Amino acid sequence: MPRGPLDAARQWPLFGGAYYTYRLVRGLVDGHPNIAFQHARDIVNAERSLHAFIEPDVQAWASAHSLVIHIADWMYVNSHFIVTTAFLVWLYVARNHSYYFVRNMFMIAMVLALIGYVVFPTAPPRFLPEWGFQDTVEDFFGQGVSQTAGVLYNPYAAMPSMHVAFALMIAVPAIRLTRRRIVQALWSVYPLVVTFVVISTGNHFWLDAAVGVVVAAVSAWVASAAFARVRPDAWAWRNAPAEAHA
Repeated sequence: MPRGPLDAARQWPLFGGAYYTYRLVRGLVDGHPNIAFQHARDIVNAERSLHAFIEPDVQAWASAHSLVIHIADWMYVNSHFIVTTAFLVWLYVARNHSYYFVRNMFMIAMVLALIGYVVFPTAPPRFLPEWGFQDTVEDFFGQGVSQTAGVLYNPYAAMPSMHVAFALMIAVPAIRLTRRRIVQALWSVYPLVVTFVVISTGNHFWLDAAVGVVVAAVSAWVASAAFARVRPDAWAWRNAPAEAHA
């Protein structure tokens, strides 16, 4: 390991503990169903006023192409964890000098997301069949797949979309850390693909995704402006290893 097995043993429980604390608190928060549904309808009204209520059309197009919607369903359930975890493992092992900044950014983002879930509980589009939405993930995987996490599940945590936030928080560092154009191109489209996935499966409005982008941006700024100033030798972003670490 880049900084030895003790550091590795400390990092993964730290990150894993933070993530599952986030999931636990997210699941225990009272979603206030009536408020959550009203917030969802407020989003629909806001998007309609902007002539940008595109989610039903996106889902209808994807559902008309079975391969597209099946890939989207699989990605929604699996890629959020698999791609993010694989990237963080690679980052720790191969680009350790950048790992700590990204780790801090993720922790900040999870705190911001929890605040969003408490302040603005929001039902996902799939709970609004009156607008033509369907739960394509449940249709594909079977009833109850979304609730397999038990206490970790909160159906009224659509705002912000952390699928989109996480996708950005791994894609941007990946682009900055690689020199291969094809790899940069693939990472460049990954957040867009994830955005399409969360919309086409009926799990998020595009406004949820937009707020996810804001969460990612604010998290990066706080990690740089606050955390990196506390320990610039270890927590600042860098594209190449420093000569020495504290």
